[in-house]
Amino acid sequence: MTLAQRLAAALERGRRMPVELITGDQVGHDHGPEEALTAAAVLVAVTDRPRPGVILTQRTDTLRRHAGQVAFPGGRLDPGEDAIGAALREAEEEIGLVPAAVTVVGEVDRYRTVTGYAVTPVLAAIAPDLTFALNADEVAMMFEVPLDHLLAPANQIQQDMMWRGVERRVYEIHWEDHRIWGATAAMIVNLSRRLAQWN
Repeated sequence: MTLAQRLAAALERGRRMPVELITGDQVGHDHGPEEALTAAAVLVAVTDRPRPGVILTQRTDTLRRHAGQVAFPGGRLDPGEDAIGAALREAEEEIGLVPAAVTVVGEVDRYRTVTGYAVTPVLAAIAPDLTFALNADEVAMMFEVPLDHLLAPANQIQQDMMWRGVERRVYEIHWEDHRIWGATAAMIVNLSRRLAQWN
């Protein structure tokens, strides 16, 4: 089986199992109707290696929102665009990942952020060692984290914190010098629960 087939099979198994998911990053908060949120999508690109990895970026310090944070490539949907199209477009704009090099596995569970976005992660497989071209206006650096490290519950540290006077329950995942937290970590936790039997 290819990596994309293995991920698709694991995702399908996970969808048939009862799992507890994180729907948003405010504790006990009703985010309101879905249509009040801005639709967005991110690409969870898994590299086809003996030990598969996940592509993550660190945003530049000059961005208006989430400056300096670790994130998946992604952004808001353009008019008439679906989540898969947006995730592929944003990945090409941010890191130079051409859509033809991406094998889409499927959409994963939507996540609502404290900043008013409804984010759909799009799981995909890519070949190892592609050539990337980072958009210096948005991406300070790109790095890869082993998928098994991200999916391991022991590496997913949960804590409550106050952010602008609002209590948030956040997850952190550490890899080398990188701190992956907030919405990105929460989407990884959800993915880990869907892919609990991926191997």
